[in-house]
Amino acid sequence: MYQYDQIDRNFVDERVAQFRDQIARRLSGELTEEEFRPLRLTNGLYLQLHAYMLRIAIPYGTLNSRQLETLAEIARKYDRGYGHFTTRQNLQLNWIRLDQAGDALADLADADMHALQTSGNCIRNVTADHWAGVAPDEVADPRVYAELIRQWSSLHPEFSYLPRKFKIAVTGSPADRAATRVHDIGLVLKRDDAGQIGFEVIVGGGLGRTPMIGKTIRDFLPEAQLLPYLEAILRVYNLAGRRDNMYKARIKILVHEIGTEEMSRRVEAEFAKNIDSVLANVQDEVARIASYFTKLPYGPSDPNPESYALRRKSDPAFRRWVISNTFPHKIAGYCIAEISLKPTGGIPGDATSAQMIAVAALARQYSHDELRVTHTQNLVLPHVKMSDLPAIYDVLAAQKLDAPNVNKVGDIIACPGLDYCALANARSIPVAQRISERFADVDRAHDLGEVKIKISGCINACGHHHVGHIGLLGVDKNGEEFYQITLGGSEAADATIGTLLGPAISSDQIVDTVEKILTAYADLRQGNERFLDTYRRLGAKPFKERAYAAA
Repeated sequence: MYQYDQIDRNFVDERVAQFRDQIARRLSGELTEEEFRPLRLTNGLYLQLHAYMLRIAIPYGTLNSRQLETLAEIARKYDRGYGHFTTRQNLQLNWIRLDQAGDALADLADADMHALQTSGNCIRNVTADHWAGVAPDEVADPRVYAELIRQWSSLHPEFSYLPRKFKIAVTGSPADRAATRVHDIGLVLKRDDAGQIGFEVIVGGGLGRTPMIGKTIRDFLPEAQLLPYLEAILRVYNLAGRRDNMYKARIKILVHEIGTEEMSRRVEAEFAKNIDSVLANVQDEVARIASYFTKLPYGPSDPNPESYALRRKSDPAFRRWVISNTFPHKIAGYCIAEISLKPTGGIPGDATSAQMIAVAALARQYSHDELRVTHTQNLVLPHVKMSDLPAIYDVLAAQKLDAPNVNKVGDIIACPGLDYCALANARSIPVAQRISERFADVDRAHDLGEVKIKISGCINACGHHHVGHIGLLGVDKNGEEFYQITLGGSEAADATIGTLLGPAISSDQIVDTVEKILTAYADLRQGNERFLDTYRRLGAKPFKERAYAAA
């Protein structure tokens, strides 16, 4: 993984010192809250319903064990002993004291981490495929380019005050595990007929108040042209994006209003002015960054296969976990192990300090000191020997991190909702907890197969409900919490926005309604159809009939 050099460290340390001074001036009254707000947001500090919230950047979701241990210690020392992993591959701490925020950032800097650009109208934390570097279907490692973009975009003077926030995702796989089509810019790594690396460039995706799937404006952009082309897109947006209405300020609105062809024309015209700029000479920089992502010294693939096979045969709980939570690796005898942060009745994405420390130890011992955060609010050990799975599972079970539910009905995405967020209309967490409890039977959940439920507490869609197979959006009706239901969404390569099913359902009835929808699916599916396949084959009608039928 990428290692900070002295330039990186000096940069982060200077920002911490600067923010300490800004905090001191706010506490003394020299700065008003209005004056302080843009300064704290630049450093990832929000003011939520009950306290300050610190959003910590985890660039492209990659951590080493020391960094996760640092997050655990910061959560213990400055918060309430837990953190919330988000759909942006970040970590949020919800109970930060303002007078301690500078100390927390200093501790982060000691572990080569920061909270810069996790808020504000700037280029946010760059995200990537959480299987980067190990996926069998990967064209090239997207982390190299995500890191290049991170370094280019950090405090970029031209793009620090954009019309609205801006999100970039990179994937190296045609399967698209990075949700590139619902980002402001999505980059899909490809090779041309000559074997040269380049990118499909997708622009104008996004969720929130006006959900849209991004449009491809370049089928193949050569690697060397990446930064000048990104700069051209950002310049077109910076000049033409709306600043008079925050609800119409995202680049997706610009693309929608002027059309894909006109957007492409403007970007190409701007790009032509800068194609020979210094940004086009990045081959040495790409090579430098890529050197940190070299092939790992994988050992013997499976020195003790009998123990793994015996445990799988004799232990049904272990076998279910392996089937659900492990995935093929590009190296024979290894696998990718995903750790669900969605225990039955738990808060999706939350991990205690003790759990983080335990996972860090597993990464150090069994995964070449590396782990990933997924945009589905789980953790990944990307380099695991199959023969080590029993030992890993036993540690996870002891920490209550052994839920065998990845991509199943219990693997629910949920934003913090009205329990924490000042923008929310309804609670997300209790609904997620109740749904997971309703489907706690492991055999039933596995029989239902791949079902992606996503819950947002408001129209801003931090829970990505628009692209859930089943999406729930919290709305307020005369002071009561109701939930709109959308069906048929997807964030993968076949990205689609879900369709509204009908009138909103009360909080008391929403879990029953979700169960009716899934019971309809179980009755109507053919063969090995996923929920999404059955919905696409039949449409909304049979699900709507069941959902709104009298009890």
